[in-house]
Amino acid sequence: MKSAIKIIKLKDQDYPALLREIPNPPSILYYSGSLPSKNEKLIAIVGTRKATSEGKTLAKQIGKELTKQNISIVSGLALGIDAAAHEGTLFSNGKTYAILANGLDTIYPRQHEQLAKKIIETGGGIFSEYQPGTPAYPNQFLERNRIISGLCIATIIIEAPIHSGTLATAKYAGEQGREVFIFPGNVNHSNFKGSHMLIRSGARLVANIDDILEDLDLKPLDQTKQIMNIETELEKSNDPIKTAVMKTIYNNKKPISVHEIVEITNLEPEVVHQQLTFLTLDGTIDERQGKFILKKK
Repeated sequence: MKSAIKIIKLKDQDYPALLREIPNPPSILYYSGSLPSKNEKLIAIVGTRKATSEGKTLAKQIGKELTKQNISIVSGLALGIDAAAHEGTLFSNGKTYAILANGLDTIYPRQHEQLAKKIIETGGGIFSEYQPGTPAYPNQFLERNRIISGLCIATIIIEAPIHSGTLATAKYAGEQGREVFIFPGNVNHSNFKGSHMLIRSGARLVANIDDILEDLDLKPLDQTKQIMNIETELEKSNDPIKTAVMKTIYNNKKPISVHEIVEITNLEPEVVHQQLTFLTLDGTIDERQGKFILKKK
């Protein structure tokens, strides 16, 4: 792969902020392509090279869905789960970053040269702490895993056997104070032995992207836009009761009861009940077991 190799040092202003915070950040990063922007949210997706077809499909799907939430994906360009995560992100025109365990003058594995090229062409980047000409020694794969987790606000594990290097990434993430999310699987399949061990050790079990966004306290992008639109509408509203009730519901991250709304707004209960009826009928809010929340559209 012919692409300019650039250098960024730990002391440089554009050095990734989250990576700088880890216990042993690389003093120098070699990279081709682009660095993540300061406000860019990154999540790692990693797993075994010997992934099942279902695991690779899941990695692609999660990559696609996180991309739609303006989240970029970090992985290791390896066979199996890593490659699938990169591919899913690229499929949705998202940005992805690959961390290698060798010098950037060569791509390992060789069959991913085109994938690496596409990552760079679409605004992402390929990183390594090893200078050009450095071969991919086994210990370096474990060392580079701290960079994968260190760049990210969270790491997602898809299929980790008991002796997988993926477990090292999870360990680094925990030591760095980052969230670790695990997709569980068949208890009798060797690809999930390590995954289930991590869950028993305190990692978060997740079943879909909504679980991940909720645990990270990130509102789904479409819901965020919806709230912004409604807030704009409320600013123009001449109805102080509707404004008070609506803002109370939107400022609360979980379903809120009538009693709580009454306490916050200081409105009469019958007035709040009436307004909630109107908002439910016009499809603005949902009622869930006697509590109210913004309706997803």
